[in-house]
Amino acid sequence: MKKLLTLLMLTATLSLGAKDIKTLVVTTTPQMHCDNCEKKIKGNMRFEKGVKKIETSIEKQRVTITYDADKTTPEALKEAFGKFGYKASEVNDSQPKTAQTERKQ
Repeated sequence: MKKLLTLLMLTATLSLGAKDIKTLVVTTTPQMHCDNCEKKIKGNMRFEKGVKKIETSIEKQRVTITYDADKTTPEALKEAFGKFGYKASEVNDSQPKTAQTERKQ
């Protein structure tokens, strides 16, 4: 019985590892400014095909979406924000620093 259970768990683990899981980081317009904004984004994006996890940060103005690349694309996810009144722009970490960011350092 233990061997069968172990085999089933191993099979399930291997099948989960075969997915192409990726991460998309976006900032939104209008900006998130409260808990309700975060709830609105999380509540709507969780229904999009392929979305596995959503993390939001009001402080950093970022939405991090973990998704299955076999089921959706970054473009489709960004377009989905329009369904509930937001526009999403992908965050590129190599973007130049703003004057405000440079002053903080």
